[in-house]
Order: sequence, then C-alpha cells, then structure tokens
Amino acid sequence: MYIVIKGEHVALRDLVEITPGPSGSLLGKLDSEPDGVPVVSPSDIVGWNHVNWRKLRRLPEDEAARLERFRLQRDDIVLVRQGSLGRLALIGPNLERALYSSSCARVRGRGNRLLPEYLSLYLSSPSMQDEMLKRAGRGTVPSINAKSLGSLPVVVPPLDRQREVVAAISDIDELALIHRETADRLDVLKFALFDDFLDRR
Repeated sequence: MYIVIKGEHVALRDLVEITPGPSGSLLGKLDSEPDGVPVVSPSDIVGWNHVNWRKLRRLPEDEAARLERFRLQRDDIVLVRQGSLGRLALIGPNLERALYSSSCARVRGRGNRLLPEYLSLYLSSPSMQDEMLKRAGRGTVPSINAKSLGSLPVVVPPLDRQREVVAAISDIDELALIHRETADRLDVLKFALFDDFLDRR
C-alpha cells in the first residue's frame, strides 16, 4: 500500500518551537530511585516512537524545580539530537511534567496546522531521518543543532488528510504488532518443544 502525501512545504521552525535539553551539569543527580521527576534520555526511547517509562531515571524535586522551562507536555515530541540521531517519542499523559536530557530536543507544535501524531510519523520517515543525518555536525558523535532542525522541510497537508494518514499507519502498526507477538509466541513454543524432545531421550 502506498500513501501519497501532498501539501504545502513549510520549514519546521515555522510550525513548532524547538528547545534543546538542559545542560548535562544540571542533571547530575539523576538516579534510579522511584521518587523525583522522570528524565527522558535517548536510551529510553524505544520502537514505535514510545518511551520505556518504567526504566526512566529521576531527578530530585528540588533540582527539577530550576528546570521548569524544560518540562514536557502531552503531544510534545522528544527528538534525539546527539548520538542516536533522529530517534524520537511522542509524549503521552503519563509523562507530562517530565524532563528530557541534553542529548534531546523538545519539539512543541504552535497553532493547529499539524497533528502531533502526523509530525511524529513524518519526522520518523526514512527520508527525514536521512535528511537529519546529512545536516548533522561532523564529529565523533553525530549531532544536529536547533537551527538545522528548524530548517527541515515539512509537508503540511490539510488536517483531514493528516488524520487519514495517521489512521492508515496506525492500522499497519497494529497488524505488525500482532505478527510480532505471534512470532514471539512461536519462538517460545519452538524451544519448549526442543526441550521436551531432549527430556524424552
């Protein structure tokens, strides 16, 4: 199935606010204790544009109080800008008021021209991932700054078309998840049968 997206081309900076994460020195007291404010790091972002929130490290409340401008809201996008460049997550209600690391940037929509789900899918597309790599600074660790991110071109179709695209991709994701879960169960069954065969010898 092919999804053709047509629309106006707009620079990302004209559609969103891009805020790089706070300096690493301000997040020096991160730990794995259950109390405190969760901080999203690149390693916490897993497939399907989600955050593995169960393993998030946390910052003590008194330290986090100084970082209000870096708080996350629902429908923000956290995008990795250093290291695993381009990996991203769409923030849900369970991570509202969380923070994000210096290796990430927060992408927050302005106005109502873009659905956050559409933008998340768009920035995850192979063509946009390649574009980010092309614009990355040449160093030991790939990195891209807010200015380069802001210049990325975004195709902005009408909202009803964005909804159609998001719905179509969601259906494909759901089907792919079912197949993966089936494959995982078959793997378990395969080795269970193998162990059973050895026990009967």
